[in-house]
Order: sequence, then structure tokens, then C-alpha cells
Amino acid sequence: MSLTDLQIRKLKAPAKGQKTYFDDALSGFGVRVSQGGTKTFIVLHGKARTRRTIGRYPEMSLSEARNVAKRTQADMALDGVHDVKDAPTISFAEAQAKFLGDCDVRTKPRTVEEYRRLLNRHFSFDTAIGDITRKDIVDAIEKLRATPSEQKHAFVAIRTMMNWCRKLGFIDASPVPPLSFKAEARSRLLTDDELCTIWRRAVEYGYPYGRIVQLLILTGQRRGEIAGLRCSWIEGDEIVFPAGFVKNKREHVVPLGTMARAIIDNIPETSDLLFPSRLSDRTPFNGFSKAKRAFDAPITVPDYTLHDLRRTYSSAMARLGTPIHVTERLLNHVSGTISGVAAVYNRHSYRQEMREAVAAYEAFLERLIAA
Repeated sequence: MSLTDLQIRKLKAPAKGQKTYFDDALSGFGVRVSQGGTKTFIVLHGKARTRRTIGRYPEMSLSEARNVAKRTQADMALDGVHDVKDAPTISFAEAQAKFLGDCDVRTKPRTVEEYRRLLNRHFSFDTAIGDITRKDIVDAIEKLRATPSEQKHAFVAIRTMMNWCRKLGFIDASPVPPLSFKAEARSRLLTDDELCTIWRRAVEYGYPYGRIVQLLILTGQRRGEIAGLRCSWIEGDEIVFPAGFVKNKREHVVPLGTMARAIIDNIPETSDLLFPSRLSDRTPFNGFSKAKRAFDAPITVPDYTLHDLRRTYSSAMARLGTPIHVTERLLNHVSGTISGVAAVYNRHSYRQEMREAVAAYEAFLERLIAA
């Protein structure tokens, strides 16, 4: 047919899959109608009849689509066949399921869980994967402007998925534009009252998430390090994180105070992992998003993250007069007051100094809780 705006508006969605209507006025140019009713302009080019998505109707007008199609076809010898069968494609939901299934095999469980949350919440496109345009992606990302951190994480998730789809041939090119985000570094410190509120809620909430939160408060370690903690890494009154597990790839020794040791001793031993996931005792706990929402529901501590507990721990150490280089050892910071040549020659472990700092911190926390 010779496409017109009226004809495009009247085109009905097929019962299944997609159907393409090619334009008699411009060879290789047409509009594809998907099962969900989405109408997308496409153009075929080259001897292999490779498909390119131009834009979506009515966001892109018919006249604009024809001009774009002509530019795409410039200097290319296209065949004059109009009834070419469109290449098979899959829906966004199907592509997402395949992507997450592949991530389950290759990616850390907590990363897969975060990808799943972000994609389901912000990119629920009811259309074929090949029909998604750059404007669709930008519109979804722009809706998250008020939450910069969530916006950046959502962008990374959709970009990773679309690049994966391109590699597997589900789309010819990724529709995700090269965006950049300027996020201010967080500086949130919990007040003493807020820290006590979270501690008491953690005691009440119990195993596993509540105990993880308590150990984060007591040790200042990273979320993944506590969630992945193993019984075999606990040696007396110390945790010895192996080099291959921690962020900076160096063995990290953390002294355990009386309070932290008591919590660990009362955790049920079901596997080497102190906090295994619900589905497997070989996989660490990974349901942070869901657990934190339930944990935070009855308390009033605004806009805090679990990483803020680590920052608050460091600040408390400063309040107690702990030397900065001892705090850096406790937090396992590579760069800091002892770096460069000094770090090469200074092999002192600072274990005694760290034990004293941990004991002072636990005494400080006990006073806060008792007040």
C-alpha cells in the first residue's frame, strides 16, 4: 500500500507477533505493528535486507520517517520487493527474561536481583525489543531525575541489557544513548538517636537481615563483606577476609569486640556461610532491597543507606580519638595517611591498636543504647 497517516492510524494489532506494511511509494520503507499495538517505522537496506528501526508513530510523523528512510537508503542498492517478511523478533519481556537468566549464571546474585528490580520498576515496555527507541529510554530515565542514584543505576541496568541483546542479535543496535550523570558524593551521617533507632530495630528484626545490620554497625565493613561472611574466616576474636573476596584484593583482618562476637556466636550454623540465601546455602544473602523496605517501615530514619552506617562508624572513631591510620586499617582503605613509599616500608599490623579502638567504640555504642 501507499502509506498515509489515516491508514497507519487504522492499522490493527495482530493477534500474535508483528506484521509489517511496506510503502509502495518508497521501497524498503514500512511500518511494523506489534501485538501490543505499537507502530514502528522501519527501513530495509543492503542486499541482506537488514532491518533498521527509525522511530515510533505518532511520535515521529510519516513525512519525517520517509525523509529519514531516504537518508538511510542513500548510496545503497535496495531491491524493489515490497512483500518482504520481517525478521523474527521477541518482546522486551522475553528479552529481559533471557538476559536475567544469563546473568544468573555469570553474575553475582545481588547484582542480578538489582537488575531485576530496576528493569521491572522503570522499563516495563509492552512491545517488541526492536521497537524500543532512544526516546523511550530517555523518557524513562528522565522520570528518575529526582532520585539521581536510582537514575544512574537504572541507566546502567538498561544499557547492560540492551548491549547484551545486541550481541545476541535481538536488535541491530542499542537504543540507549551515551548519557552521563553527575552525582554528588554522599555525606550522610546518622545522628546518635538515628543510630540507636536502627540498632534497636535490628535487634527486634532478628536473623538474617537484622543481624547483618548489627554487624555493619559494629564493624564498619561493607555490606557485601558481612553478607558473605563465612564461619571458616573467623579465627578466635578476628575475622580474616581472604584477599580474593574483599574490594581491594588484599587480606583484611578485623578484630571482633565482645558485642560482635556474641552476635556471631548466636547465629544458627546451617552452612559455612553465616547468612545464606533462602534458596541455597552456597549463596550469600541477597534480598537487601525487600528486607530494607520491611525493616524501615515502622521507624522514622529518613534517607539513609546501609553504606551510611560505615561512614557513621568512621566518624564515631574520629570522635573517640582513634588515629586516622588505625581507622583506615579497620575500614580496609588502600589509599590514606599511610600510602606510597610509607605503605611499602610500614608493615606494622596495628592489630593491638585496632582492638583498642573497637573496644572503645563498643563501649561508646553501649552508652548510646542505654541512654
